[in-house]
Amino acid sequence: MDKVHVPLNDLGRQYQALKPVVDEAVARVLRSGWYILGPEVEKFEHEFARYCQAAYCVGVANGTDALEIGLRALGIAAGDQVITVANAGMYSTTAIRAIGAVPVFAEIDPYTLTMDPAALEAAITPRTRAVVVTHLYGRAADIEQLAACARRHGLALVEDCAQAHGAAVAGRRVGSWGDVGCFSFYPTKNLGALGDGGAVLTNDAQVAERARQLRQYGWVRKYDSRVAGGRNSRLDEIQAAILRAKLPYLDGWNQARRQLAAQYKAGLDQQPLQLPAAALPEAMIFHLYVVRTAERDRLRRALVEQGIGCDVHYAIPDHLQESCADLGYGKGALPQTELAAEQVLSLPCFAELTAAEVEQVVVAVRRGLATPAS
Repeated sequence: MDKVHVPLNDLGRQYQALKPVVDEAVARVLRSGWYILGPEVEKFEHEFARYCQAAYCVGVANGTDALEIGLRALGIAAGDQVITVANAGMYSTTAIRAIGAVPVFAEIDPYTLTMDPAALEAAITPRTRAVVVTHLYGRAADIEQLAACARRHGLALVEDCAQAHGAAVAGRRVGSWGDVGCFSFYPTKNLGALGDGGAVLTNDAQVAERARQLRQYGWVRKYDSRVAGGRNSRLDEIQAAILRAKLPYLDGWNQARRQLAAQYKAGLDQQPLQLPAAALPEAMIFHLYVVRTAERDRLRRALVEQGIGCDVHYAIPDHLQESCADLGYGKGALPQTELAAEQVLSLPCFAELTAAEVEQVVVAVRRGLATPAS
């Protein structure tokens, strides 16, 4: 029997479903003749800030720039220590190192895979200036405890919300808890552009203004650069218009992902897998559906052989990356982080995935787990 291919993601399905509104958004920008930092960016910034319950939004070129600009806007500088996690794909680590600051890695909670509040407390030193909290795989981190810890120690709090658009804790959207909230609009995100894009959110008018200056050469006005660390990092008009067209659908897409996750749980609950830990619905928007097994590589091969898309997010922890060797971490430094990197596997999960396709994945996973190791 021919294999039925189930993709890890299929961006074309979303475009086909929204083709009229997306095409009109692009055409509107083309007709306007204004392509950089114009009315579409300004309107999207207002609409996304309101959606996230934040006072200000500053559109930038991508999510990593959002982290770097957010840190700079808070005054984090070379030599400062910034605590983060090592299981989130090098994005926060890259931004921290770009400003000359020093990443300090805190251990994760083995069930949620987000920063362990006790590990944050233990990692703080007199040189610590900030903490980057990553809301991973669509799960909101324990932001109430993490924010309380940051406040006690006078640390700037940066939320990495690149995988958590629309998630909330205690009725409050992620991105509004920290001194800044940083978003990516990479095409695969729950709210994705048709190219790169990012945003910095804040409730502080001075931080917002500094971020605006940093995204455009450090200008305080045109051609007058006074803010060190400025760069060219602008969300363009076409991407802003596309994001404006998509934003009204985000909550519905997130609910569709929750329904797919519930179907996965029903089909895989009795299998020898660790499924995503339970969370309040508002706190989990399933950017990825990530399972864990000691037989990860064998299961992955079995799924690929059956035509099922899957991937590992992420196989190499930041502290073990060759580019971070100078930080002095070695294998065994973060045992929970390292174990997760050996076990996590992402299954197909996107809003346009069908229930029938989820069932095909469930059957394939069961079959893969039942196949004896060769």
